Amino acid sequence: MVEILAMATVIAPVTSGVVQAVKKTTQLNKRYLPAVATLVGIGLGAAATFLDADLYLRLWAGGISGLAATGLFELSKQTKEEIKND
Repeated sequence: MVEILAMATVIAPVTSGVVQAVKKTTQLNKRYLPAVATLVGIGLGAAATFLDADLYLRLWAGGISGLAATGLFELSKQTKEEIKND
């Protein structure tokens, strides 16, 4: 489990960047962003062959990184709104 979380930590920033790029370049409905982030994370996890782990572990780490990237984006969004309102 620790190995999966460590891999997710490596993949999450890249996942967040890719999702931001998708969001800026497409007219995708915002409610689909968590699903897109999860799928992007799974794809990046599958492609992360530099991580010395089995494929199923990389896929789990990618899915977790997609969910983490969504949460990270929402947290930063809420913080910006709070600063703006103060």
